[in-house]
Amino acid sequence: MNRELAVAIFVYNRADNTRQTISHLLANTLAPNTDVYVFSDGGKDSASWEAVNEVRTMLHGMKRLVDSTHELRNFTIIERPENYYLERNIIEGIGYVLQRHDTVIVLEDDICTSPYFLEYMDEAFRLYRDNPKVMHVSGFTNLNLLDDHPHLVADGNETYFTPHMAGWGWGTWRDRWQNHFRHYTTRSEALEGLTSEDEDAMQYGGVFPCLKSLDKSPIPWDACWEIAIHRAGGLCLTPAHTLVRNIGLRNGTHFRSFRILQDYNFDRQPLGRRLLITKAEPKSDPRIELLFAEAIKDWGIRYTWLGKIVRRLKHMIKP
Repeated sequence: MNRELAVAIFVYNRADNTRQTISHLLANTLAPNTDVYVFSDGGKDSASWEAVNEVRTMLHGMKRLVDSTHELRNFTIIERPENYYLERNIIEGIGYVLQRHDTVIVLEDDICTSPYFLEYMDEAFRLYRDNPKVMHVSGFTNLNLLDDHPHLVADGNETYFTPHMAGWGWGTWRDRWQNHFRHYTTRSEALEGLTSEDEDAMQYGGVFPCLKSLDKSPIPWDACWEIAIHRAGGLCLTPAHTLVRNIGLRNGTHFRSFRILQDYNFDRQPLGRRLLITKAEPKSDPRIELLFAEAIKDWGIRYTWLGKIVRRLKHMIKP
């Protein structure tokens, strides 16, 4: 095993979610061999600073406990003195960790992991360390190939390759990130040299409109990484069943308000056992790509009968 696992966790103002995310990480079998770096973003105003300080108080309490029980190898808290915003916090945080480690595992404050998540990441890093075509290791997948499409899962290897990167619990190597990642500042800069066919491929024929985020300021880090992987002809190793769960979908304000109207077709419990993983030739499977294109329509949101009625009424009264 690698035994040099490093996890970067990016947090802001959600103490309960952060507590759950770290608690699930501590339950991982390789937690005692892991260095954890928590990057706590600063507040924007007095109200947000109050929530940020609540998170930081909780973090320091967890650090005292972890340091005394040795549940992690190291637990480091980096407190931003001002509001960096998510993109800067993540990009600079990844750079900070990769100055100290060969690989990085990235979590945000609402990503709860399977107890075997770190084992999977560690083995993936080892198996594909010397293959630069494999640029990204995902812990999340929209699909449930193990139960729904077992014929697409190889014996003894419950992973697959895709050009699409999933940003909920993921990792990469120092050389891949440093050689390819670039934080674009404009849409034209991000798409320079790419053809309409390239854009269509990244957006799965339009059902996954990820490039719309290039109009945001700042441009999201994950859109930049998606483009970097595409430019390099890279692939992403992905589990055949998710090893993480985004708890923000279940207990965030938006989801609570609209749970009777909509659901998410990818929201499922992480796999409760070790994922089988062996080295394979990095290539995507067109059959799986078609399944993903179908699953990602409407960002994976599926409306209840009541939600469909509300949506129809909303469109009817829209001026």
